[in-house]
Amino acid sequence: MNNYKYKIPIIEVSQPIGTFYISALDATILEKISKVSTRLGNKGYQREETTKRVNDIKKFSEDEEAIFPTPIVLSIDNSLEYTINENQFCFNDSFPFAEIIDGQHRAAGIFKSSQKELFQLPVILLFDLTEEEKAYIFSTINSKQTKVSMSLIYDLFSISQNRSPQKTCHEVARLLNTDEASPFYNRLKMLGKKESDFSSLSQGSFIRYLLPLISRNPDEDLLILKNNPNAKLKDDIRCPLRYYFINEQDEMIYKIISNVFKAIRDTFPMEWENHNKFILSKTTGYGAIMRAFPSLFELGASKGTLTYEFFLDCFYNFALKLKEQQKILTSEYFPSNENEQKKLANLILSSNHLLV
Repeated sequence: MNNYKYKIPIIEVSQPIGTFYISALDATILEKISKVSTRLGNKGYQREETTKRVNDIKKFSEDEEAIFPTPIVLSIDNSLEYTINENQFCFNDSFPFAEIIDGQHRAAGIFKSSQKELFQLPVILLFDLTEEEKAYIFSTINSKQTKVSMSLIYDLFSISQNRSPQKTCHEVARLLNTDEASPFYNRLKMLGKKESDFSSLSQGSFIRYLLPLISRNPDEDLLILKNNPNAKLKDDIRCPLRYYFINEQDEMIYKIISNVFKAIRDTFPMEWENHNKFILSKTTGYGAIMRAFPSLFELGASKGTLTYEFFLDCFYNFALKLKEQQKILTSEYFPSNENEQKKLANLILSSNHLLV
């Protein structure tokens, strides 16, 4: 045992699949000894690496309060010479012998981080697995996980003391849902739960379309402001509401969004009120309006107005276009999918001569 370069403490665990071990490895060591079996053709079982996801994890790992508590699952190569003795796993790092079964993006992001030397990562060690067993474990882990509601995730941003695009969006959603004068009064399913018969849109869906109007990289903005609350973020003309966020004018974001949807409500009162029959106040209609919003915003800004009256004129033109094409805002004409949202958004834009 004294000839081995590494000796790491382990805890033995017995479950129906067999015996495995829990331990922790420095990220720098894990990088040397690990590999990934990507599914190409009929071989391997892992998903191909997603660059955006890896980069997001890299950025998060460089936060001063970054944490990765979930274990990375490793299958140890059968050809490795090792010893398990006195609750220690003893080995050399002569070649990559630990195949990552679960956690490939987490590991890749941390490996790219300038702070990787600071991380000790929890790992699960599995020995003597066949290729079929590796694939089974991978598919089981990834198919049995319960996805956390995005409404809950966005709601949790309200706890933070720091500004962030996510927190601003949550606050806008909360105020619109509780303000009796709001077009969304009691209409948002906060935490994804339907609290009234009028609830037709989840908080998560509401924020999913609002967030890109404020930031193209909200996680990066969050980290910048977390590390320096006085930091001045860069503006981005592709995000029409970003200027107001940067200048801490969240009330203007609320006012503009309220103007937009008061105008759509008053143009189509029957369609807005009856979400069981019409799609206007559901994800399809809401998503289409938010897709069209940047161009409507640009038009209004060029005229020096983003008032309720301006948006009322825009949607009056949209109503005329629908009548001209003999279309009704129901799922029969606009089924619930991304393509139909785009078509509906383009109809809004073309009715205001905003499409070439």
